[in-house]
Amino acid sequence: MIRIAVVGDIGSGKTYVAKKFGYPVFNADIEVSKLYKKSKKCYKKLKKNLPKYISKFPIEKKQLNKAIIEDRKNIKKIIKIVHPEIRIKMNQFMRKNKYKRAIVLDIPLYLENKLNKKNDVLIFVDAKKKEINKRLRKRLNFNYEIYKTLKKFQLPLEKKKKKSTFIIKNNFKKSYTKKNIKKVLRQIL
Repeated sequence: MIRIAVVGDIGSGKTYVAKKFGYPVFNADIEVSKLYKKSKKCYKKLKKNLPKYISKFPIEKKQLNKAIIEDRKNIKKIIKIVHPEIRIKMNQFMRKNKYKRAIVLDIPLYLENKLNKKNDVLIFVDAKKKEINKRLRKRLNFNYEIYKTLKKFQLPLEKKKKKSTFIIKNNFKKSYTKKNIKKVLRQIL
């Protein structure tokens, strides 16, 4: 099985690119949302560590955002609880899809959490900063303070780019992106 990991800046279109490969996708952001909605275990741990902010189940993202904005150290508490759970989900996904030709991992902190393996095909999604900012402002509940805090946990983009096997330029036009993905697939399959 070929592991394709999609990395890049926040808002660069990683999820869109990941879906276009046409193989099963593990989307960490979706899994985190499910965790907040369905995991009582996660809720209890977050409530214990952030009692001032977490008051009811299911966990609301705005509660977590408030915790991060009021004290940036809280993000480390959240990560310590959430990331191990997501790692379990990722391993379950890989076991379920072990006979597929390829899988795609859409995990925002993939390199930062040292999830990458030697043979992974790393795809860096490269987009213009102006386009990224335009897209982020359109996002529901976009919060610039949260964005700045999350950016501090990411490796510099140039470092991610250097570690990547391929760079896909994303100009947010479907045909252009699809064409680039097809080129990559021809080389790795």
